[in-house]
Amino acid sequence: MIRLKLNPLTESATWLRRAVVVVGSVGLTALYSLLVLLRALFGRLDRRIVDQYCREWSAALLKLVRANLTVRGAVPDFNDGRRYIIMCTHASHYDIPVSFVSLPGSIRMLAKKELFRIPLLGPAMRAAEFPSVDRSNRTQAVRDLERARGMMESGIVLWAAPEGTRSPDGRLLPFKKGCFHLALDTEAVIVPVAIRGIHQVLPARSWQINLGQPVDVRVGQPLDTAGLGKEALPEVMAEVRQRLEALLGNGEPE
Repeated sequence: MIRLKLNPLTESATWLRRAVVVVGSVGLTALYSLLVLLRALFGRLDRRIVDQYCREWSAALLKLVRANLTVRGAVPDFNDGRRYIIMCTHASHYDIPVSFVSLPGSIRMLAKKELFRIPLLGPAMRAAEFPSVDRSNRTQAVRDLERARGMMESGIVLWAAPEGTRSPDGRLLPFKKGCFHLALDTEAVIVPVAIRGIHQVLPARSWQINLGQPVDVRVGQPLDTAGLGKEALPEVMAEVRQRLEALLGNGEPE
């Protein structure tokens, strides 16, 4: 078990503090996006630098809200030559920074295509090898899938949220099929990760920010999809859901 304690004090943020968190988060995101783009422009961007920037950006965001992290469970060896997809619960915008800080490897979020339209952030994500799979366009989906597979084979670990949207209370929402199709298409190893307590840092669809919240990251038993066909999709989805529910404690948030 790894503890990454930033501050144990839990409190509701004042309006001034919320403003500091919002402005600071936007500023940090713009800064690191600009650093990525400048390095890419001069041909000095590589995966190691992107990994470093992702973790520095994430740690700074979490420091703004004084998150108190604990990591439990055995993390697989992401350098063993297999393809990996982290399937994580999704109850906050902070799920991704928490994952970057808590887990090793070259993790890249499987992003919605809308994110790539955001100035600075979108181009930086493309330069930093963040993939997107557009299944509304079959031709583009095939190209996206091949790109994602190639990235995974080169050592990138994909991060995906099977719920597709944020849970307001930390309990699992219904799953979308997209990331499971990708896992089966690429014969990936699925690593279930549940983040308990994260929904209380910044509750979905609200501006309430709680500082110093305890956040418990739990890594579950991996599920290897090698050799499984598309007909196994319902069973794989059910198994991943069962493992995430167990990590959450039968869906009951702390």
